[in-house]
Amino acid sequence: MNMKLINLILFAAIFCLPSLLPAQGRNSKANSSSRQVNIINRKSDQKVDVMIDGRLFTSYCYHDSLVKQVLYPVLTASGTAVTRGWPISPRPGERRDHPHHIGMWLNYGDVNTYDFWNNSHAVPEKLRKVHNGAIKHMKIKKIISGKKEGILRTEESWLSPFGNKLLSEKTEYHFIADGSTRIIDRITILTADTSVVVFNDTEEGMFAVRVARQLELPSEKEKDNPVEGDPTGDYRSSEGVTGSDVWSTRAKWMNLFGHLGSEKISLVICDHPKNLTYPTYWHARGYGLFSANPLGVKDFTEGRQSLNYSMSKGKSLTFRYRIIISSGNYLTDAEINNYAAGFEKKY
Repeated sequence: MNMKLINLILFAAIFCLPSLLPAQGRNSKANSSSRQVNIINRKSDQKVDVMIDGRLFTSYCYHDSLVKQVLYPVLTASGTAVTRGWPISPRPGERRDHPHHIGMWLNYGDVNTYDFWNNSHAVPEKLRKVHNGAIKHMKIKKIISGKKEGILRTEESWLSPFGNKLLSEKTEYHFIADGSTRIIDRITILTADTSVVVFNDTEEGMFAVRVARQLELPSEKEKDNPVEGDPTGDYRSSEGVTGSDVWSTRAKWMNLFGHLGSEKISLVICDHPKNLTYPTYWHARGYGLFSANPLGVKDFTEGRQSLNYSMSKGKSLTFRYRIIISSGNYLTDAEINNYAAGFEKKY
């Protein structure tokens, strides 16, 4: 790893890590009586903290050292991080691969041939300057705190490596507390402001989270001889597909469940009927990448079909996703269907 990357990682850690520390080691029992959601803009740190009953849930990080905006860390109601720590705040036993997999994010691997997905400061600058796009934070548009739900509205620009704006982004995050369950609804509108924009088919996208080591799927060796800290995760889709077989399948939602220590956790991503190519394809891997990708048709069908979605100048496309984080229990299909129905009705 080069020194520039190390410095950038440390720089990002200064602004994101302090939010993680106070939430660790607290009493794991969620306060179900108030569930006040406070959203705090910490401009000097270039982040926005989302607090539930005074405890960190997640932070919207838009520091200059990042090439996209991320939610990091993402915590359960008891304060357990479901997101991988590396490269911002490494934890023992974690994989140190794919440095562009940070927290929770939305971007894509082929926008007018530019790669937004794989971009990070680990990519040599010479290559980044011609091949990789970046998403620039423009402004915090609105912050609304409240009982059980808070709202954050932001604006971003998707830039080519030469600084040309390809897309303007308007995103609204809803942060919801439901007992010991936490919910994030992300509604993102992308607009082709200046020219035609083509999302060429690729598996590298789109709404994603890189999960903690224990939520990865275990290898056969780890299944046969498990030790503390080994992966415990498994996937189950709305269509009943399980394990690593979920990759490239289509489903209305996907449940990644496992336990971190003694805490049972379900991490669910829900697609929305108004989204393009609903039900979405899943770029869900055993090593900890958990992603919904409606645009990678060619890769997911082994070339039998293709999409190559094109937006003419002035046109917009909206993406709606819900992520559910339960603490203390694994969500049943019926419970997930209920959350998904509420999501469909709300937006």
